[in-house]
Amino acid sequence: MSNLPSFDIVAVAASARGLTALIEVLTDLPADFKAAIVVVQHLDPRHPSLMAEILSRRTVLKVTEAKEKERLTPGTVYIAPPNNHLLVNSNGTVSLSQSEMVHFLRPSADLLFESVAASYGKRAIAVVLTGTGTDGAMGVEAIKKKGGTVIVEDARTAEFPAMLAAAIKTGNVDFILPLPEISLALRTLIMSGTNF
Repeated sequence: MSNLPSFDIVAVAASARGLTALIEVLTDLPADFKAAIVVVQHLDPRHPSLMAEILSRRTVLKVTEAKEKERLTPGTVYIAPPNNHLLVNSNGTVSLSQSEMVHFLRPSADLLFESVAASYGKRAIAVVLTGTGTDGAMGVEAIKKKGGTVIVEDARTAEFPAMLAAAIKTGNVDFILPLPEISLALRTLIMSGTNF
């Protein structure tokens, strides 16, 4: 038996041009993906989001906008609703919060990653995709401190590298990968239970 950790959750953060990056990552994941995926994408809070609908047309995974107290299920993608922080609980459920903004943002990648780290520890993977600002960097440190794994998109494939640079600067990143390779990395880590 392998003593490597198995993963139960993938937390993804994206900002500017994040939808395109998310489509690329999710398109190649199989329907029997063995982890839940929780996504914070910075969105305009004044408009309803069509993100779940758009993504569900591009992936075989089930995609839904996260709801309060919803139970996380493997092979499902949960999107933070506009103007709500998305948090996960140790009992495998979702919490939504309109508590104060973090870095002028709601939803915040830092809060998502910190809740994932506290609830899932070494069974968590955090992924940081294209975006502006520094959101996600503190959360990456929390994931690493609890033994989780961190993947960051290579700035050379990102339209907006600031979020990636902030995450990398923490020194807590396991893999820096071009966008087209992130999906394969997730499949390798989660479907086979092995490390690179």
